[in-house]
Amino acid sequence: MVDDVNGAIRNPPARIVVGISGASGAIYGARTLDALNDLGIESHLVVTKAALLTLSQETDLTPDALTAKASVVHRLGDVGATIASGSFRTLGMIVAPCSVRTMSEIATGVTSTLLTRAADVTLKERRPLVLMVRETPFHLGHLRTLTALAEMGAVIAPPLPALYARPASIQEMVDQSVGRALDLFGLDWDAVQRWKGLS
Repeated sequence: MVDDVNGAIRNPPARIVVGISGASGAIYGARTLDALNDLGIESHLVVTKAALLTLSQETDLTPDALTAKASVVHRLGDVGATIASGSFRTLGMIVAPCSVRTMSEIATGVTSTLLTRAADVTLKERRPLVLMVRETPFHLGHLRTLTALAEMGAVIAPPLPALYARPASIQEMVDQSVGRALDLFGLDWDAVQRWKGLS
């Protein structure tokens, strides 16, 4: 929050950057956009070419149907986009899913696309960066990269099923992971099944 010229407190704009990279699980990004729409949060989307390929293999969504879910869509190569600058205020960024290549670029700071540049900006501005990393098993190099990212301030949030919620469908499993990731931004999505304790 920043004081304006009259001394009033202004809140950050209610907007989140959403990156979708080429790991399996493009549906996580799509449902993140749906959740942000439900919550009235402005979404700024950037998608890799590999993500669009994954989308076509794993879902019935077309690229146009995916991008229609976003408030604003940025081209992957547009390094002059608003989200490439720290002066463009957001609540943070989520990469859903996050591939090993994407996490590696973010960890080194050697960014080749708008997606990884926006993530780098999020880290340098000390805003929440949530990475829904999709890979298994991890080798030592992956684990060291994840450790480096955590030390830099990123939140590593692999989309793992919460079986206590007794999900009845893939969408329920996906929504639970997406909702728990959005919890990290202080957002409460109705699709999340909260633990109510042992009865």
